[in-house]
Amino acid sequence: MQSFLRINDNDNVVVAIETLGPGTVVRVSDDLTVTAQEEIPAGHKMALADIPEGSPVIKYGFRIGNAKQDIKAGQWIHTHNIKTALGDLLEYTYEPVPYEEKTTEDVTFMGFNRPDGKVGVRNEIWVVPTVGCVNDIAKLIVKKANEYVKGSVDEVITFTHPYGCSQMGDDQEHTRTILADLINHPNAGGVLVLGLGCENSNIDVLKPYIGEVDPNRVKFLVCQESDDEIADGVELCRELIDYAAGFEREPISVSKLVVGMKCGGSDGFSGITANPCVGRFSDILVSKGGTTILTEVPEMFGAETILMNRCANEELFHKTVDLINDFKNYFKSHNQTIYENPSPGNKKGGISTLEDKSLGCTQKSGSSLVKGVLSYGERVSTPGLNLLSAPGNDLVASTALAASGAHIVLFTTGRGTPFASPVPTVKISTNSRLAGKKSNWIDFNAGVLVEDQTMADTAQKLFDYVVAVASGEKVCSEQNGFHDMAIFKQGVTL
Repeated sequence: MQSFLRINDNDNVVVAIETLGPGTVVRVSDDLTVTAQEEIPAGHKMALADIPEGSPVIKYGFRIGNAKQDIKAGQWIHTHNIKTALGDLLEYTYEPVPYEEKTTEDVTFMGFNRPDGKVGVRNEIWVVPTVGCVNDIAKLIVKKANEYVKGSVDEVITFTHPYGCSQMGDDQEHTRTILADLINHPNAGGVLVLGLGCENSNIDVLKPYIGEVDPNRVKFLVCQESDDEIADGVELCRELIDYAAGFEREPISVSKLVVGMKCGGSDGFSGITANPCVGRFSDILVSKGGTTILTEVPEMFGAETILMNRCANEELFHKTVDLINDFKNYFKSHNQTIYENPSPGNKKGGISTLEDKSLGCTQKSGSSLVKGVLSYGERVSTPGLNLLSAPGNDLVASTALAASGAHIVLFTTGRGTPFASPVPTVKISTNSRLAGKKSNWIDFNAGVLVEDQTMADTAQKLFDYVVAVASGEKVCSEQNGFHDMAIFKQGVTL
């Protein structure tokens, strides 16, 4: 296995695949050899040439920041000697890149066809609380109702949350929109909407957001109006189970599949292994008529022009500009630094600046054209690669992906995380050490890409695994019984 990687021929750094001790000779090419002047931790960067103070540090073929001080060839490059070169609000010009769209042979997965034309990859019963006050009631109903699961129904689950009351403005709208999105999600064969009765987002208020429903699939219960909300809730779940048990898995084209893409706990390998592997997966799915969604807008900062110039038309370009600038203005309106990133874990793993993180993050988008730009809570309607407005926070962004219609979320990580989202959440490790240590968290290891596996083979294996998950194979978080959700909160709590 090679001990280092130069990602792009224009880079003036290499990334250490394994820790390079002082004196280690790195032979980059026949005419370029560099000796490590100090220890370079795995995942971190080493200078290939002298970089004067103020000069750009190049990785992925792009600037990831400027040198804070003179850096000598062979020195470790990290937060002590590199700083972001990003500004605040920027002017952008649409410079579309040439792209030839490809169509490849269809593949099917075994999923559930719904009467409204949607498809699901799970046949679960969801208990959705309208307000945090009834969280424990929802948990107790789920515990009792699971005794009655039968047939093709996977299980009865709930997504508890602290929202639905004492909120104002966008916060209240976000709660109502996201809850309505989840109630309409096709992975749920049946839904019990559980309200308290006096909350701001009570059932009567929520119904217009939900829209027309099949009364066999969606049922409502107001706890304050029930003599025994537990017994009533369990009985309604039994009716939903009877209805959902009538669905059976059948072959469905992957063109119907929607997959969200997110990263968290990233390290220096994220942009080398897992993220580009997910990008290649995205290109494969899109070539078969499927849909992918990329989010976490603050982690596009510094790499946004790559996405902007891949927009299919100028209207989408302008929507992407607004996507970026709206989030920058959100930070500024709260008197916060736009570039308060990367996180401590990111830095420990080798990521030095936001540009470094973003250029690795956007690798998940592959090379396909951007076909849609979605606001927070908006449901996806255009096949192909879509961009979604949501923050970088793992739970909030993954919930947003599910709410926008993702059947599955692909989550790459170099540090590891056990969390789940409302839909199957595939954890993809950037390195084999994590995959071996946390096999109860990690579903797929992309770390083999710096060992002995090719990108083409690994991406195809990931695609095949996602098809298996869509067909019913449980991911680790599902096996562990984890079901998480979080809604974007920006304002005042009453």
